[in-house]
Order: sequence, then C-alpha cells, then structure tokens
Amino acid sequence: MSDREEWQVTHSTCPCGLLQLHEDRRPRIQHVYGAQHPPFDPLLHGTLLKATPKVPTTPVKAKRVSTFQEFESNTSDAWDAGEDDDELLAMAAESLNTEVVMETANRVLRNHSQRQERHKLQEAPGPEQKPKPLAEPHLVPSGDLRLVKSVSESHTSCPAESASDSVPLQRSQSLPHSATVALGGTSDSSTLGSSVLSEREAFRLDKFKQLLAGPNTDLEELRKLSWSGIPKPVRPITWKLLSGYLPANVDRRPATLQRKQKEYFAFIEHYYDSRNDEAHQDTYRQIHIDIPRMSPEALILQPKVTEIFERILFIWAIRHPASGYVQGINDLVTPFFVVFICEYIEQEDVDAADVSRVPADVLRNVEADTYWCMSKLLDGIQDNYTFAQPGIQMKVKMLEELVSRIDEQVHRHLEQHEVRYLQFAFRWMNNLLMREVPLRCTVRLWDTYQSEPEGFSRFHLYVCAAFLVRWRKEILEERDFQELLLFLQNLPTAQWGDEDISLLLAEAYRLKFAFADAPNHYKK
Repeated sequence: MSDREEWQVTHSTCPCGLLQLHEDRRPRIQHVYGAQHPPFDPLLHGTLLKATPKVPTTPVKAKRVSTFQEFESNTSDAWDAGEDDDELLAMAAESLNTEVVMETANRVLRNHSQRQERHKLQEAPGPEQKPKPLAEPHLVPSGDLRLVKSVSESHTSCPAESASDSVPLQRSQSLPHSATVALGGTSDSSTLGSSVLSEREAFRLDKFKQLLAGPNTDLEELRKLSWSGIPKPVRPITWKLLSGYLPANVDRRPATLQRKQKEYFAFIEHYYDSRNDEAHQDTYRQIHIDIPRMSPEALILQPKVTEIFERILFIWAIRHPASGYVQGINDLVTPFFVVFICEYIEQEDVDAADVSRVPADVLRNVEADTYWCMSKLLDGIQDNYTFAQPGIQMKVKMLEELVSRIDEQVHRHLEQHEVRYLQFAFRWMNNLLMREVPLRCTVRLWDTYQSEPEGFSRFHLYVCAAFLVRWRKEILEERDFQELLLFLQNLPTAQWGDEDISLLLAEAYRLKFAFADAPNHYKK
C-alpha cells in the first residue's frame, strides 16, 4: 500500500484529523490547524501543489500557448486528483462571505504594517548595521477564511513546512464535518494571532447559530459540529439538545421547558420533605456529607448552590431506587450546573462566581434543567451505580485488556509492580475523569461525549486508555509500587487546557476506530 493510500485509510474516519504518518510509519499526534482537519503534507499531496504539464501524444508545431491552454496546464493536476479528492475539490468551491474575508485580510495587513513601523522606530540601525527583517506573519488567504493555522501549529510547525515557505496552505478533507474547528486552548499574545483567532471563533459561532436558528435543528449535523468543542455562548442550548432534554423543533421548546420545570418542582414538593424520614435519612446524610467535598469549592460552598445540589441528588436517588445515591454521582451535577448558569453570569471565572446575584426564578430554571440533563446522562450509565457497580467493574477490565494490546510495556510494568487497574481506574470510570482534570477540561470533554454515540459509556473507555498511555514515560520511570500508585492517583493536569483535551480525544478516536468494531483485538 502506498503512503498516499495509507493516509487516506487513516483519515477517512477520524473526525479530529490529528493523525499523521511519519517516516517511521507510526501514527503520532501532531498540532494542526483546527481540531477536525488532518495536517496538509506536501509529500503526500504533491499532485495538488505542482502543475504537471501534459505531454502531447502527437508531434505538433511549436507555438505560443493560449490563455486557455496555460490555464489547463496549470490546473490539470487538480482535475486528475482522483475520486478520493472529490470532497476536497467540492469543499474548495464553497462560497464564503467576501466582505468578511477582505476585512480580515486588510486587518491582518494593517496590523503587520503597524508592527513593522514600531519595530523600525524602536530599533533604528546604525550606519554600518543592516536592519533585521521582521518575520512575515501567516497571512489569511483571500479565498478562504478557514485556512488560517491555529496558534498551536504556528509554534510547533513541522519540518516540512519550515523547509518550504512557498507551499500554499490547501483545504484538506474534513471528517466528520467540513467546518474547521479551533482547539480553543492558549491564545497568542500578538495582535495578529488574537485577531485571527477571534475571526475563526466568530466563524464557528456563526455556524452554530445558523444551525440552531432553523425551525428544526439537524441533530446529526449538530453532533458533527460539536465534536471538537462548542462555543461558550451556544453551549447551554446545544447541551440541552444533544442530551435529548429539548426537542429539535424550535416551536415545541418553550412548552417543553415549562412542562419539565413544573414537573421537577412537583417532585420536590412531593418527595423532598421525606429526606428526614427513617427510610431516606441515610441517603440525605451521605449527600449532605459529599457535596462540600466537591470542586470548585468557591462555587459549591455557596449556600444556595449547596441547597440546589442537595435537592437534585436527593430527588434523583428517590426516583431511581435500583441504584439510589452512590458517591460519584454528585460530581456529575457540576458541569451541567456550571454551563447553564454561565448564561446569566458575565464573569469569566465561573469557579468563583457569586450565584447570590442571579435572580431566584433563573436559579429555579437552571436547577430543573440540570436535574433533567443529569438524569439523561445517568440513564445511559446506570449500571455503573447499581449494586456492586458491575458497569464499572466491566469497564475497568476492558481498559486493562485494551492497554495490554496498545502498550504492552506499560501494562507489564504495572503488573510487575503489582499495581491493579481498579486501584486507579475505578475513579476514572466512577467520576468520568472529573477528579483527574480541571473543570474547564471536563466541560470540553463533555462536548465530545455528547456528540459521540454512547459517549459517556463506550467512548469514555478509549479516552481512559489514551489518558493512561499519555503518561507512559512517567509511568515507566517509576520503580516503586507506592510512588507509581501515587502518581496515577495525582496526575499533573492542573495546567491542562482545551488543546490537551483535543489531543487526548484524537488519540481516543484512533483507538476506537481500531478496536471498537473488532473486540477480539483487545481480548487475550
């Protein structure tokens, strides 16, 4: 199989497009422009970069070629690209807003000129000193706003790109959707980087708003667009739609919200007073103990938030006697509550937001929405919390088998030091990694989980496998049971951002593609 065919097979199903074949033919994760686009490799796509003039089959008299012949010669490689590139060419024909493109290009050029002038004024060269040329920025191509590289790629560009600056940035195949997605991690401090980033984010936000504005939202398209992250302004409504809480029809949503909120507070009126009854007091007492242990403390320890969480968890436990309340369920309330309350709080740091300033009727609506969305989530993973938690036991066993296949060295190292997967991975399954990564990363992770079929139950397994292998170097360096277990239970993820989660999800999707439809691959 040729390198080109391998590239096509590898990228034909990966939505994030972060896989790239290297010379040693091993798949690795690379920083790319946008979370769902594979990087453009000039070695694999040379036919799209260099024009190959056709050789005439019969001898003809030399003459000056016409304009059409020149055009045909310069573009013949594109027409001969083959059937596999049909989608690539179709995407290139998409129309964009010309005013937006030109405005962005002019702004970039204007910023660059201003920076050059300031640089010349600050560092005026001497009579014998030659001025150093200012590095050229990545200009926005005039034909497509979405071809701008991400901030992460500009800092870690591959050697192929640095060796040939004249290679144009081409539109590449996008799966599962055709919109370029920003990773949304760290932002560039330069005016140029922030300007480009904001334009790209604005473009993505506009795509979401267009999709959500229709009379009937296409949920399948919404899932594809949400896989690589959801912009903050539309995340609340998108989560409600993807979780199945709200209907796709816009006209039915207000009535549905009103009915479900009324139903939830009817539950409270009917059940909540029984929290002090002998049959339920143990459940309520455990909930009351667990909530202060949650994070972020600055948010959870606010009296109003504590009361809301107690009501949500108690009502859910009473209405689901098969499992009741189990430690770990309390953590699953936080992401929904934080996302929904963000609609009414301008403060960027939601961890320390003052909920007391939010109107009481708004808090009631947020509470009801949080309850129903959490219930939808738990409906798909309830076997994780029934007696003996068989769902978690099975998933931890599957994780062990999967890791033994994808990284046997790490698996044997854990076995050699008698580290059992249940000792660290039980919490990963029970809390859906919420205790392992910051809350902002959990929210980003759940964007993808709600976009994936069975994201919280099946896809989470591959995320955990990718998460474990992510630390293989540190794991193999530990030679002591205690130190190894302490490391696995306290992984250094405090500084993680959206980009780290996007790379983790990319590797998880690769593992899912390799093993999900062939379970015998990870059975010994």
